[in-house]
Order: sequence, then C-alpha cells, then structure tokens
Amino acid sequence: MTASMEDGPALVSVVIPHFNQVTAAARCLESLRAQSWPAERTEIILVDNGSVQDLAPLRAAFPEVTFLIEREAGPGPARNLGARSARGSLLAFIDADCRAHPDWLRQAVAGLAAPGATGVVGGDVRIDFGDPARPTALEGYEAVFAFRQREYIEKMRFSGTGNLAVMADVWAKIGLFGGIGIAEDRDWGQRAAIAGHPARYVPGMIVYHPARAAFADLESKWRRHIAHDRAGPRGRSRLRWLALTGATLLSAIPHGVRLLVSPRLPGWRGRMGGLAVLFRIRAFRALEMLRVAGGADTSGDWSR
Repeated sequence: MTASMEDGPALVSVVIPHFNQVTAAARCLESLRAQSWPAERTEIILVDNGSVQDLAPLRAAFPEVTFLIEREAGPGPARNLGARSARGSLLAFIDADCRAHPDWLRQAVAGLAAPGATGVVGGDVRIDFGDPARPTALEGYEAVFAFRQREYIEKMRFSGTGNLAVMADVWAKIGLFGGIGIAEDRDWGQRAAIAGHPARYVPGMIVYHPARAAFADLESKWRRHIAHDRAGPRGRSRLRWLALTGATLLSAIPHGVRLLVSPRLPGWRGRMGGLAVLFRIRAFRALEMLRVAGGADTSGDWSR
C-alpha cells in the first residue's frame, strides 16, 4: 500500500462480533455509515454469536451489511469467521456496543500507510458519556482506566480488538484469534509482535464505548481478567501473585492522583465519583486475587 491515503486499499472490511446487542449494534452501524472513508470502498460484516434477539430489524435497516452466524461462543471465533469471509485487503475490528468517530477508518488506513508501519494499528477508546455535564461515578472511573489503549500498545504489545486494524495478509500470517478461554486480544497482539508486526498507536483512530451500567459488571470484567492471568500460559508463581495482589491494592493511591488531574474527564462530579469507584474496585481485585490464589475454581467466570 502506498503512503497516500486516497491510494490506499480498494476495499476495507469492518468486522463486528455481536451477541444480543441489537440496539447498540444499530448505533455502531449508523456510525460506520457516517465515515469519511468512502462507502464504496467499505465492506461491513456483522457476525452474530448466537443471539436470542431478533436481528431482522438490523437486516432491514442496514441492507448493505453482510450478516453471518458463528455458533462457537466467544468474540474471537466470531471475528475469525468475519476475517476469513472478508474481501478487503485491510481488516478493521470494532465491537457492536461501540460507535466510531467519523474519521475512524480514514485514520486506520493512514496509520497502516505511515512510514515504519508494521501492518497492525490500534486507536484510542473513549467513554461515551450519557451526559458529559453530569458523568456518573462509573463513567468517571472508566473514562480514565477502562481502555488504556496507548499503554496496552506501547508497554504490553497488543491492541484491544474493539479498535484494531490490520492488513489482511498480516492477519492471515499471525493466525486466528483465540477462543473464549483466553484474553484473545492480548494473545493475538503479542503473537503478532513476536512475529515482527507490533501494533502502532494511532491517536486519531477513535471509537466510543459506553461505561458499564453497574458496579457488578465491573466486577465480572475483573473476575474474567484475573482468571485469565492466573490460569493462562503466563500464570505466575504463588509468591509473585501475592506480591502483585498487594501492589494492586496500594496502586489506588497514585492512580487516584492520576484520575483527579486527567484531561479525559470533565468536571469534579465525575472525578469524585470515579475516585470512589477506583478504591472500591482495587479492593475487590485484591480480594479476588487472594481467592484465586487459594485455589478457587474460576473457569465459570470466563464469559462471552
């Protein structure tokens, strides 16, 4: 691909895994219709992962979208089916509950054409405030800590798959996303980095994600991540795990300062609410890590 954005790929394929999020998916698809990247050079593939909700309204409202069905549970298998079925030379991945900035695809194409490009880019994920003037406590917390894409990409060598673009030939080279039992975005991204295709961060490649509606949803997320970290191939020794548990609890103090001064969060209402959520969730994470260290069975915590 040349460095000129307008001389970029003839077709960009957008892959969206979907599971019982029809209303959110409609918002996502509307945001893709509004892209500054040409519609005639865009293919959109929505892969349903066993929803019980009726997709007929989506099919009728978005006839330009290709709808597929993946029976194997998990966003990784759904993305794999979409990527295998795609006709584009560039694959862009977004989640059904996200909406894309109008320049999302254009920024992705430019990032993959930039000097030193590796064939993999990830962008910024921001919280989609219900009311920016009155952010909820969970919005305040997640605006700063939920999607630290730059840190993931530059320090941990992976991009979240809710905002990822990759050349199709690179995706084929690296192979499939993992199944429901692993953190498939981290696994795939780190495999790509080892193979010589580390993700590059593109700040203008923006998607918006709603904050979780309840604290219990945040607990479920961390149960899943802790289970992955403890049981996966990078599992840590018990002593190291306990040290990490203590560090997790203590980290609430410096991270609280970070939240209070963050430019990603408007006003003091969201900052104070976010601070309360931060201390509460760090305490929960530490207790959950102790539970897992004690041998608790966490396999049931791996969900879609």
